[in-house]
Amino acid sequence: MTLPTLKYNADGLIPAIVQDAKSKRVLMMAWMNAASLEATLKTGFMNYWSRSRQKFWIKGETSGHTQKVLRWCVDCDADTLLFEVEQIGGACHTGFESCFFQAFSPDGTPQEISEHKLFDPEKTYGK
Repeated sequence: MTLPTLKYNADGLIPAIVQDAKSKRVLMMAWMNAASLEATLKTGFMNYWSRSRQKFWIKGETSGHTQKVLRWCVDCDADTLLFEVEQIGGACHTGFESCFFQAFSPDGTPQEISEHKLFDPEKTYGK
């Protein structure tokens, strides 16, 4: 497998933006390192690096809400990745389809959340 030359940050990470391949809605942003990118490309499912837990994680390993990679791109500076995925279940650990569910007005006022949760995170993650 020949990968493009990527610009990882000082911690060896690169941001990965994930969007639904059909709707084009941005689902989430997470971090990847070279090993998680390699695992993603090998398995066809999204794998990440958790900065808070300092460990590798596979999207859906606990929830079953997987992200199957259909296409991926590198931006013009080679420092950000974009993945188009087939999302099974919600992408956000809070239960929403997307991590970007809270909208704000131009002056910074939070808008009413108009979408419903797809799952109960307490039941899914036991928290």
